[in-house]
Amino acid sequence: MHLVAPVVHLRLRPRLPGAGRLKCADIESAVRRIALELVPGVKTEFIDRDRALAQLEEWAQKSTRFPIVIFGPEGCGKTAFLRQSAAALRELGYEVFYLHPLDKVFEAEVSLPDVKKAFLEFAERAVAEEAVGRVVWAIFNFVRKVLKMRKSKIAIIADDVFQATGLDKAAAYVKGLLSMIEHPVYEYESIVVLVATSEGVSRREIGRHLWAELRPMWNMPREGFRQLYERLPGPKLPFEEAWRRTGGNPRVLGMLYENKWDVEEVILHLVREKELTTGFVAKWRKWLEEVVDDPEILWTGDVPEELIRWLETKNLVVYNMYDRRPSFWVDQPPPEKDPELGISKNAAWQTPMHREAVKRALSAV
Repeated sequence: MHLVAPVVHLRLRPRLPGAGRLKCADIESAVRRIALELVPGVKTEFIDRDRALAQLEEWAQKSTRFPIVIFGPEGCGKTAFLRQSAAALRELGYEVFYLHPLDKVFEAEVSLPDVKKAFLEFAERAVAEEAVGRVVWAIFNFVRKVLKMRKSKIAIIADDVFQATGLDKAAAYVKGLLSMIEHPVYEYESIVVLVATSEGVSRREIGRHLWAELRPMWNMPREGFRQLYERLPGPKLPFEEAWRRTGGNPRVLGMLYENKWDVEEVILHLVREKELTTGFVAKWRKWLEEVVDDPEILWTGDVPEELIRWLETKNLVVYNMYDRRPSFWVDQPPPEKDPELGISKNAAWQTPMHREAVKRALSAV
C-alpha cells in the first residue's frame, strides 16, 4: 500500500517566502520538472508537453470554469501530466489533492497539517479495507475542511477515478465537482479541477451532460518522443522504427524496452490483454479487415454500433476524434490523417501496435 506515489520521486525546490504569490508566467522557473520512472530502473524527468504546461498556466491563473476531463490513448502520458500539474500547482500556492485509486496513491499537499493528517489516515483505512472509492467521494468534504479554515487556491487532480466510482456514477461525480466550482459552501480564491480517463465509455457517459469540458490528449509529438527514446539505455530499435511502432506512446515504448525490443512479443501480449479471441475475430472479421486498413470506416461506414463500443471499451481505438484546432486539445493534436500510424480524421487506433494486434488476431483465424 502506498499513500505517497512510490515512483514519482518529486525533487522540487524548497518553497520560498511568498511562493504562494508566484505569477503563472513564472511556472517554468519556479518548478522543476518531476522525475518519473518510464520502466523499472529507468528514470527520466517530465519531457516535452510545453503547450500543455502553458495551458496549465492559464487554468491556474483563471480557474477552470468546468472540471477538465482529459481522455486519450492508454499510456499516452495523461498520468505523467497530472503528476507534473500537481507539483506545479503546489509551487504556485495551491492546496493540492491528488487521487489515483487504481495505484492506491493519495496525496494531500496542503498547508494545514490537521487536514493533511486526517486525509491520509482516512485514505489508509480505505485502502486497507479495499474501499478506495470512499476516498474519491470524500474529497468534497476535505476540500470544505480546507476552505472552512482558510480562503485558498484549491486543486483537485484525479486520475482514472471512474473505475473507483463505477461507470454508472461517473457523471454524478463530475456533477459534484462542477457544483463545488459553481456553488462552494465556503469561498475559494481560485480552483483547478483536472480529471483523466482512458475509457471511451466513461467519456461518452460524461459527454451526455454539460457538466465538464472534455479535452483529448494524444501520444507524444515526434521530437518530444525522440527525447524520451534517447533516455533508454543500451541497444534499441532505430528511432524511425520505434516511432512507426508506437506512434509516440510512452507505455508501448516501455513495453518494447522491457521485452528487449521484441516486437512480436509485445503484439502477442496485446492480443491476450485485449481479448482478441477466435470467436470475436470470426464474428467481426468483415469489418475488422476494413478497419485495420482505415479506421475512418468506423465513422463513415455502416459499422455495427456493438463493434465500435467494444473497440472503445477495450481501448483499441479512439472514436469521434476532435477537430484539430489546438484550443480543443491538451498539448499538440495529432495530424488529421496519418495512415502509417493508423490515424484518420474522426477515428484512430490508439497506437500502431494496437492495430497490429488486431491484424495478428485476424491472421490466426
